[in-house]
Amino acid sequence: MSSWRLVLSIIGIAILTVGGDYFIKLASMSSRPVQNKWFVAGCVMYVLSTFGWVFALRHIKLSSIGVIYSLSIVVLLTALGVFVFGETLNRREIVGIGFAVVAIVLLGRFG
Repeated sequence: MSSWRLVLSIIGIAILTVGGDYFIKLASMSSRPVQNKWFVAGCVMYVLSTFGWVFALRHIKLSSIGVIYSLSIVVLLTALGVFVFGETLNRREIVGIGFAVVAIVLLGRFG
Protein backbone atom coordinates (compact mmCIF):
# COMPACT_ATOMS: atom_id res chain seq x y z
CA MET A 1 0.00 0.00 0.00
CA SER A 2 1.37 3.44 -0.92
CA SER A 3 2.40 5.87 1.78
CA TRP A 4 -0.22 8.41 0.66
CA ARG A 5 -2.96 5.82 0.90
CA LEU A 6 -1.83 4.98 4.43
CA VAL A 7 -1.74 8.66 5.41
CA LEU A 8 -5.25 9.14 4.02
CA SER A 9 -6.44 6.06 5.92
CA ILE A 10 -5.06 7.47 9.17
CA ILE A 11 -6.69 10.84 8.44
CA GLY A 12 -9.95 8.94 7.84
CA ILE A 13 -9.61 7.36 11.27
CA ALA A 14 -9.02 10.82 12.71
CA ILE A 15 -12.18 12.06 10.97
CA LEU A 16 -14.18 9.27 12.62
CA THR A 17 -12.70 10.20 15.99
CA VAL A 18 -13.47 13.90 15.50
CA GLY A 19 -17.01 12.91 14.51
CA GLY A 20 -17.24 11.14 17.85
CA ASP A 21 -15.86 14.23 19.58
CA TYR A 22 -18.52 16.35 17.85
CA PHE A 23 -21.33 14.16 19.16
CA ILE A 24 -19.80 14.01 22.64
CA LYS A 25 -19.59 17.84 22.61
CA LEU A 26 -23.30 17.98 21.72
CA ALA A 27 -24.05 15.52 24.52
CA SER A 28 -22.04 17.57 27.00
CA MET A 29 -24.23 20.60 26.34
CA SER A 30 -27.39 18.82 27.50
CA SER A 31 -28.67 18.45 31.05
CA ARG A 32 -28.12 14.66 30.90
CA PRO A 33 -24.91 14.25 28.90
CA VAL A 34 -24.56 10.48 29.21
CA GLN A 35 -28.22 9.68 28.73
CA ASN A 36 -28.94 10.95 25.23
CA LYS A 37 -28.59 9.99 21.58
CA TRP A 38 -25.52 12.20 20.99
CA PHE A 39 -23.52 10.33 23.60
CA VAL A 40 -24.40 7.01 21.98
CA ALA A 41 -23.56 8.36 18.51
CA GLY A 42 -20.16 9.55 19.79
CA CYS A 43 -19.42 6.13 21.26
CA VAL A 44 -20.34 4.44 17.97
CA MET A 45 -17.95 6.74 16.08
CA TYR A 46 -15.15 5.90 18.53
CA VAL A 47 -15.76 2.16 18.05
CA LEU A 48 -15.65 2.55 14.27
CA SER A 49 -12.33 4.36 14.52
CA THR A 50 -10.96 1.42 16.53
CA PHE A 51 -11.58 -0.90 13.59
CA GLY A 52 -9.61 1.52 11.42
CA TRP A 53 -6.72 1.38 13.89
CA VAL A 54 -6.56 -2.41 13.59
CA PHE A 55 -6.25 -2.10 9.81
CA ALA A 56 -3.70 0.73 9.94
CA LEU A 57 -1.48 -0.99 12.51
CA ARG A 58 -1.05 -3.93 10.15
CA HIS A 59 0.56 -1.71 7.53
CA ILE A 60 2.50 1.05 9.26
CA LYS A 61 4.54 1.39 12.42
CA LEU A 62 2.93 2.83 15.53
CA SER A 63 5.32 5.77 15.80
CA SER A 64 4.37 7.00 12.32
CA ILE A 65 0.67 6.48 12.93
CA GLY A 66 0.90 8.35 16.21
CA VAL A 67 2.41 11.44 14.63
CA ILE A 68 0.06 11.56 11.63
CA TYR A 69 -3.01 10.81 13.76
CA SER A 70 -2.12 13.38 16.42
CA LEU A 71 -1.46 16.13 13.92
CA SER A 72 -4.64 15.28 12.02
CA ILE A 73 -6.67 15.42 15.23
CA VAL A 74 -5.24 18.87 16.03
CA VAL A 75 -6.12 20.22 12.59
CA LEU A 76 -9.56 18.61 12.45
CA LEU A 77 -10.60 19.55 15.98
CA THR A 78 -9.47 23.12 15.36
CA ALA A 79 -11.55 23.24 12.16
CA LEU A 80 -14.53 21.81 14.05
CA GLY A 81 -14.18 24.39 16.81
CA VAL A 82 -13.83 27.30 14.39
CA PHE A 83 -16.40 26.39 11.72
CA VAL A 84 -19.04 24.58 13.77
CA PHE A 85 -18.78 25.99 17.28
CA GLY A 86 -17.67 29.53 16.34
CA GLU A 87 -14.38 29.53 18.25
CA THR A 88 -11.61 31.96 17.26
CA LEU A 89 -7.87 31.46 16.76
CA ASN A 90 -5.01 33.82 17.51
CA ARG A 91 -1.98 34.25 15.26
CA ARG A 92 0.22 31.74 17.13
CA GLU A 93 -2.46 29.05 16.90
CA ILE A 94 -2.78 29.61 13.15
CA VAL A 95 0.99 29.28 12.69
CA GLY A 96 0.97 26.08 14.78
CA ILE A 97 -1.80 24.59 12.64
CA GLY A 98 0.19 25.50 9.54
CA PHE A 99 3.20 23.63 10.90
CA ALA A 100 0.98 20.61 11.64
CA VAL A 101 -0.27 20.56 8.05
CA VAL A 102 3.30 20.77 6.72
CA ALA A 103 4.31 17.89 9.02
CA ILE A 104 1.48 15.71 7.69
CA VAL A 105 2.53 16.42 4.10
CA LEU A 106 6.18 15.65 4.88
CA LEU A 107 5.29 12.39 6.59
CA GLY A 108 3.16 11.38 3.63
CA ARG A 109 5.98 12.16 1.26
CA PHE A 110 8.96 10.73 3.16
CA GLY A 111 7.47 8.65 6.01
